[in-house]
Amino acid sequence: MKLPPLRAIQCFESVARLNSFSKAAESLNVTQSAVSHQVRTLEEYLGEALFYRQGRTLSLTDIGARYFTEVNQSLTTLSNTSQAIRHDKPGHIRLALYSSVAVNWLIPRLENFREQHPEIELTLNMVTDQDDYNEQCSDCFITVNPPKRNVVSKLLFAEKLFPVCGQKLWAEIKDQPLPEALWQHPILSVKYSDRSEGTANDWLKWCKAGGFELPSEVKINQFSHVLLAAQAARYNLGITLTDNYMMLEQTHQQNLVKIPMHELLTGDSFYFFYNDLKSNQPDIIKLSRWLESQCL
Repeated sequence: MKLPPLRAIQCFESVARLNSFSKAAESLNVTQSAVSHQVRTLEEYLGEALFYRQGRTLSLTDIGARYFTEVNQSLTTLSNTSQAIRHDKPGHIRLALYSSVAVNWLIPRLENFREQHPEIELTLNMVTDQDDYNEQCSDCFITVNPPKRNVVSKLLFAEKLFPVCGQKLWAEIKDQPLPEALWQHPILSVKYSDRSEGTANDWLKWCKAGGFELPSEVKINQFSHVLLAAQAARYNLGITLTDNYMMLEQTHQQNLVKIPMHELLTGDSFYFFYNDLKSNQPDIIKLSRWLESQCL
């Protein structure tokens, strides 16, 4: 049975995943015209259009979307099997995770991991977006949205938000009624996604959970990342909401105070996951058990 050209399938998968012929060409280290030619060859083989092309707008057709799902799963399985055979070497694990979790939760604990498992070299790959999780560059992952199929997934912890501020600012408000005292200072809000609508959604949700409203006259400073907002709060530039995993003992010693008010469960939970093809690898199992022990 004649199969479609594998190179054409690879080019199609890259274009569909990146939603761009130019980005696909860059990732494959070929010219954009070469990618276009391969995709056209695949469409001719299938007898179906895989993309809608309207000027600079590119989108998958219904058949293209269905084909991409199957191709992506097949290439992932092939890649994982190949990587498992090629990299099945004890002593080295590549872990991908969000930068805030890495900096504030995992890295302060790594000395303990190395004490318990000196035979394992753990390499961290910090990512900023769910789309950056790529099984070709990492062996396992920590994320809030693990895949539903073909993985082993372990719950680590649920995300909670609560207000924090610097020591100097806390000295000014600690004897005043809350939450009124908070509104006398700038509110440091984090925009967690480009898709977020409005301003200070994190604070609006936190206030709603506490049964009160965010005053319209309060000064709001917007940040693109929780690490930036936490650092600003540490230097007494205002009050921010931070994640529970960021508040370690050493964080308290670095001039950040947890304000004694309610916590907001965001609905997000963090999971450690890896492909089920790796479920028998001893080093992955050791890392999984150690991570779970840190969340007890």
